[in-house]
Amino acid sequence: MTKNNSLLSLKMLIFNFHATNTIIISFLPLYLKYKGLTGTEIGWVLAIGPFASIISQPFWGYLSDKYKTVKRMLIISVICMLIASILFFQMNHLVAILIFGAIFYFFSSPVGALSDSLAQRKAFDLKIPFGTIRMWGSVGFAFSSLLVGEILTRFGVQFIVWPYVIIGTILLLITFTIQDVQADSSPVKIRDMGKLITNKPFILFLFLMMFIAIGHRANDSFMGIYITDLGGSEGLVGFAWFIGVISEAVIFASAGFWFRRFHPISFIVIAGSLYSLRWFIYGTATSPFLIISLQILHGLTFGIFYIAAFDYVTRIIPKLLQSTGHLIFYSVLFGVSGIIGSMGGGLIFEHLSGQTLYQIMGFLALIGALTLLAFHFGVERKRALISEKS
Repeated sequence: MTKNNSLLSLKMLIFNFHATNTIIISFLPLYLKYKGLTGTEIGWVLAIGPFASIISQPFWGYLSDKYKTVKRMLIISVICMLIASILFFQMNHLVAILIFGAIFYFFSSPVGALSDSLAQRKAFDLKIPFGTIRMWGSVGFAFSSLLVGEILTRFGVQFIVWPYVIIGTILLLITFTIQDVQADSSPVKIRDMGKLITNKPFILFLFLMMFIAIGHRANDSFMGIYITDLGGSEGLVGFAWFIGVISEAVIFASAGFWFRRFHPISFIVIAGSLYSLRWFIYGTATSPFLIISLQILHGLTFGIFYIAAFDYVTRIIPKLLQSTGHLIFYSVLFGVSGIIGSMGGGLIFEHLSGQTLYQIMGFLALIGALTLLAFHFGVERKRALISEKS
């Protein structure tokens, strides 16, 4: 397979995975509401995904590093993801939804992380910006949000399983065509995980990053319900996500022009500050059109935040444990933060209001930006002291 063909397959893999992920992020909360679940119960179901990812992502990352393959792990995950999705969408009672949701997320959550890890390595090998590959996930998300939003508006959210299975089957076919990673030949042992656990900058960074990530994940879970509560339709929810991810795609595509100008932590602080402003404005909304118009800020928040955070993590973890480190990063960004954002957000949304939820998210993002700024100066100061002594 030529480099161009292998790169095209990887881009299409990322495109189709995020097209399926759109359906879960954008429309699953509305589907659960259609099933009769309360805001708190919806929060429980949405928290199951992040909880499963905390276990599954390091597990699949370790297997990928151990057996020196990303492709085989992706094929197994996608096959099981499709089977589990069909069962998950058939469930009607809360306990059954939670159980099959956990199984579904166990196989679906590693797909994005493994794809991004493969894209990061491919970008390094080809000496091209990671964002030019990752942007295809945003394009897939945007395409799916418009198309599926229109389908569900016409036919009803109860038919959510069909677009998911169709796009997921295309994803599986593409998975067989990708080129596997050229891995380091050194064997990975369980004790090597200690290198990540004892990496203090890595652990502290993940903890501080959560203050920003919690709000992002809460918005993923409840923006659709917030828009419909303000009078919007499923189609408007899809359009809101379309605007957001198109702006995200622009940021990813242009990363090669702006990203290397400053330290990645500087970009994370900027993104966290913009997140705070975005959430405070969302908290004042009385019309769905304010939310939709401000979705253009999604690129300047998540797009910048994700590229910078992923790059920083890649810098500070051993090359031998790249897949494991990336999936631990994913499990915190989308896992731990998702549990807190979904469960806490569900309680606040049901017992207080959507406006209150977004105001709290604004304060959390501001705390995250300020503490990461202090973290950056602390790490740089320590490095300067070490350099002086040496």
